[in-house]
Parts: sequence; C-alpha cells; structure tokens
Amino acid sequence: MKLQYVGLEEIKGPLIVIDHVKDVAYGEVVEIELDDGTIRRGGVIEISGEKALIQVYEGTQGISLENTKTAFLGHPIRMGLSKEVLGRVFSGTGEPIDDLGPIFVDEYKEVYSSPLNPISRIYPRNYIHTGISTIDALTTLIRGQKLPIFSDSGMPHDKLAVQIVKQAQISKNENDNFCIVFAAMGVKNDVADYFKRSFEEAGVLDKVVMFLNLSNDPIIERIITPRCALTTAEYLAFQQDMHVLVILTDVTSYCEALREFSSSKGEIPGRKGFPGYLYSDLASIFERAGIIEQSKGSITQIPILTMPNNDITHPIPDLTGYITEGQIVLDSELKQKGIYPPMGILPSLSRLMKDGIGAGYTREDHQALANQIFASYSKVGEARSLASVIGEDELSPVDKAYIDFGNLFEKHFINQGFTVSRSIEETLDLGWQLLSMLSREELNRTEDRFLDQFYNHKQAVEDFGLEEKSIITSLKEIGD
Repeated sequence: MKLQYVGLEEIKGPLIVIDHVKDVAYGEVVEIELDDGTIRRGGVIEISGEKALIQVYEGTQGISLENTKTAFLGHPIRMGLSKEVLGRVFSGTGEPIDDLGPIFVDEYKEVYSSPLNPISRIYPRNYIHTGISTIDALTTLIRGQKLPIFSDSGMPHDKLAVQIVKQAQISKNENDNFCIVFAAMGVKNDVADYFKRSFEEAGVLDKVVMFLNLSNDPIIERIITPRCALTTAEYLAFQQDMHVLVILTDVTSYCEALREFSSSKGEIPGRKGFPGYLYSDLASIFERAGIIEQSKGSITQIPILTMPNNDITHPIPDLTGYITEGQIVLDSELKQKGIYPPMGILPSLSRLMKDGIGAGYTREDHQALANQIFASYSKVGEARSLASVIGEDELSPVDKAYIDFGNLFEKHFINQGFTVSRSIEETLDLGWQLLSMLSREELNRTEDRFLDQFYNHKQAVEDFGLEEKSIITSLKEIGD
C-alpha cells in the first residue's frame, strides 16, 4: 500500500512543495491525485530537510493546496521498452498517443541514465547515407557522431528533418537493422501533424519511433522528451543491436524550457538568463551518442536548433558547438534564392568525416573532391565580394569564372529538391562534373591521378548546355 501525503505546502509555477516527508530520494517519481480523481506525475528535484520540491510534468493548473494527495513511488522516472516501440508515437513523457494501446514491455529503463563511458567507446567509422549531396559529400554523417543543424526561424529545417528521415539508410546488408528515433520538442500542432503525415505517406513510419511534445504541453515535459527518446535509442542500439539515428528538434525550445524551469526554482541565471549548468545539461544529452565495445549497434544524433536572431554566438549554438563534432548551417541568402536545402557550405563541417569516407566506405576520391569544392567555393565568395565593390564587369576573367562556377554549383549541386535522393556515386560524379567547368590549373587542392580520372571540361560543357555560355567565355579569356 502506497503512503499518501494529503495537502501541499506551496505551489509555484510548475513546482509544488510538500513538508514532513520521509525516506524520499532525489529523482523519485511522484503520483499526484487531484480533487476530481485525475492522476498526474512528477519527480523530486530537491530535498531540504523534510521538505520535497517536486516538478509536475503535466503542470500545476487545477491543483489544490488542501485536498491534493501525493504518493512517492520509490523509483526514478522509467520508460517501458521493447522492439514494439518501432512504428509508434509517444508523448513527451513516453506515453503512447497513437490510439494503438500500450506496448508489450520487455524492460523498464531509467530515462535519466548517464552518458556513455569514454573508456568503452569505439571511434566512429562508416557513414549514414542521407541522399542529400551537401551532407553526404561535404559534411558526411558518421555513425556514432553528433552533428547538429543550426537554423533560423523561417528556415526549412523541419522539411530537411523529414527528408533525412525518409531517405536515411546505411549499407544494404545492414539496413534492416537501421531505425530512427524522432523527438519534437515544443512544436505546434500543425508541425506535429506534418511530421506524422509525412512519415506515413513516405511509408517509413514502421522504422521510426516518434516522441511529440507540443507547444501547449507543460514545459517540464519538454525537459524529459529528449531523455525518453535517447533511452529508447540506447535500448534499440545496445540491446537490439540496431543502428539508430536520433533527430532532436528543436533544441532551442528545450533550452528555453530549462531556463524557465530554472527561474521558477530561483536559481541564479547565467548568460542571457540561461542557467549556469546549461553546458553540462546539453552534454548529458549529446554525449549519449556513440558506439561502445561489444555492441553491434550505434547511436548517431542530429540535434536541430534555431539560433535566436540568427546569432551563432548565442549560448545555445555556442555551447552546442563545443560539445558536438561539427555543424550544418542553413543559409538565409540561399533560401532567398529559392535553393533547397539552403545549406551554407563554408561554415558547415563534419570533424569525423575523414575517418568514415574514402576507399571501403564511400569512394577513394571523396576526400579529394570535398577539399577541392571547399577551396573553389571559398574563392567564389571572394570574387562576389570584390564584384560588389568594383562591379562584375571590372573583374578578371578568373574571378568571373569563379562567380559563374558558384552559380552553377548552387543551382545544380546544393539545390536538390525535397523529393530527390542521390546515391553517393551520383553526388561525387556531379561534384567532379561541376569542378570540370573550371580550368584544370585552378584545381590545385587535389591529386593529378583524380583529375586524370574525373576531370572532363568538354563533357561538362556539353552536359550543362547553353545556359553556361558565360563561364565558357570566361575560360576562353583565361586561355587567351
């Protein structure tokens, strides 16, 4: 029989205070019974003497100080797991919300588990194919990596997340053991419906586990959502030997909920009002990605965050960049040009891609191609900056050629479309084809053996057609 405490000492925001409690542990789950018999759940977040401070996951609206009954369950918050979670939709606290009934539970796991032990980690190798050329070729997603997407409000990051879920796969021999855990935090109802509808229409919902925390749900639930998702991912990866891709959107909503929660506890704020432990809190989420010894599975993370005022130095993207292994940055100027996905090439990087591409993984020329594209596209930016000062007509033939190359590269390589999935071979071949529009002398960041194999200026001109007359003229001027 559970011991119930009747009445509350205090209610403040999403928190309640109970006095005269005994044998209560930090993190213990609490059941709160309201006057009408409704049951809500909470967790102990602070103990001071005989007082317990409890966060109520569903919010404190309608809770009475006099008649509320509280029972401590003697265990931390847990989630029931089995392989039946695949294809299901859960709330932010791990409760099924798809009208398919409860799942058959094989095991209960605590959602506030620890990050992976660094000693047991294995260095990430091999890659996850997304079908998106800019990611696969230039910021390759490696299994076990954490690679965030930095976006801005109004950018198509939700659309990009859906495309990654639809197209992501690993090698054909292992693809049956590949799945996706998708967690949406603080999203509007229409966005949540868009995610579910898109996955159903694409026929991929059976390999996806969805966690949905809506914008009108209590903020405390938002803090639990990514941990429920990662607990599920750990079960599938390390006990079911699956390769799991975890997509978390929007991390900024999570951080803002954390700030509001911290403020309600009266904690001293740090940068821009966020709690001083924001770094360690984010690390406790991001560091739950990786590969461990004696396990055939892996967890790869793509956290998506919107940068307030498109400020990459804001505490959320700033701290995220310290913890993760690179970033994909969406560019508003490319979006204004009608390019999708509007991925900024130069500020994006994947620090682990060098160890998961090349011979045996993608193709031998992959790294050489990526190096040359970065070098050539950086010169495009320099030429455009110069043109904005002196005018394009005053540019040298070489600078004009680079501007034309940049236009071609954005139109044919970056601009891909929502429904297009390119194989790694198609992506790499297209990259060489575009580089072949430049003179061979300008391609000085790659080896001659790759140029001998892939450089074909005449064929590139024929393939791109009459729209490329300007670059042909520029190259002739260079030759003259």
